[in-house]
Amino acid sequence: MILANVTLSGCTGANSALCAGAGEGHLGGGSYRTSLTPTGNLIVAVCLGFIGTFGLTNNLLVLMLFCRYKMLRSPINLLLINISISDLLVCVLGTPFSFAASTQGRWLIGERGCMWYGFANSLFGIVSLISLAVLSYERYSTMMAPTEADSSNYYKVYLGIALSWVYSLVWTLPPLFGWSHYGPEGPGTTCSVDWTTRTANNISYIICLFVFCLVVPFLVIVFCYGKLLCAIRQVREINASVSRKREQHVLLMVMVMVICYLFCWLPYGIMALLATFGPPELVTPEASIIPSVLAKTSTVINPVIYVFMNKQFYSCFHALMCCETPRRGSSLKSSSKAIRAVTGPRRSNDFLFMVASLGQPAATVPQLGPSFEPTIDITKGPSSDINNPVVVSLVAHYDG
Repeated sequence: MILANVTLSGCTGANSALCAGAGEGHLGGGSYRTSLTPTGNLIVAVCLGFIGTFGLTNNLLVLMLFCRYKMLRSPINLLLINISISDLLVCVLGTPFSFAASTQGRWLIGERGCMWYGFANSLFGIVSLISLAVLSYERYSTMMAPTEADSSNYYKVYLGIALSWVYSLVWTLPPLFGWSHYGPEGPGTTCSVDWTTRTANNISYIICLFVFCLVVPFLVIVFCYGKLLCAIRQVREINASVSRKREQHVLLMVMVMVICYLFCWLPYGIMALLATFGPPELVTPEASIIPSVLAKTSTVINPVIYVFMNKQFYSCFHALMCCETPRRGSSLKSSSKAIRAVTGPRRSNDFLFMVASLGQPAATVPQLGPSFEPTIDITKGPSSDINNPVVVSLVAHYDG
């Protein structure tokens, strides 16, 4: 997908226009000509304009809600904010330059600007991907914990946020120091990692980047949310009518998250592998711009899926639009705490009772006597509707 480090003597065939533009940029001191037609540049510019505008608006709105309403400042919501910040930085420090290049038909900020653009967008994009994986693991570990997580303990979340940035730096700094490199991408209106140079140095980096920054986060997300669905189905075995709606809701959320993840990033990964291992002319500059644009749509999609489909944030957003005070009942619990499960008996003679009930928690927990020890706090969905199902997990110690 990237046509970097080309020489004028090697410019033939389909790449001649881009090579001539690259040569002109190096000789003229600053601009790479695009190989797209004026109509193609216009279409790309319109797409990038919409992505930049809506991505900036959505993520700014998320940050504004987080700053305005203290009830949103929970540990797990900080992970959502980290995703929004990384997406916002893409919209501010990346998309405007590719948008300007598409409107003018040439790269405008030179070779050093191209390297900076490729590094910055790769850094923020990988931060967003790793944050999604950390978010899924946090929800999974919270669900599997024997007791409700301490809402005032931010240590694990801060550690996860730091991990996402350090991990991203580990994989985006090497091209600046000789392991692969950043250069013009596709038709020349964006910059990224060099996918086309077929040396051992470059190919090894591409393989590592694909595995550790695309495949691994995806597997973590699928595993953690798969475990969440399994826990819900265990509850459904006790009372199918109570847990069916919750199972369907979580299943829908998981499907949407996985499909959008693949929609945004899988085409980009496939194009990178085809450009690296396929025939030299298989990936044309015109075709390679499509996966690049799709990857940038994640800055618009992530806030919608992970934030505005979150009942806490939606309640605050509704209150902001209507100039009201958000209902506390909609924001006291994080969405990651809606379902809990016990991983196993704490003693060999323990057995697990999963009890599903309706109505207010205090009125539905039976007095089972001292031999029954509740190990999981009663949790309910963020909605304040008293008719929502409540799932209670109890461990009974059997001494007989």
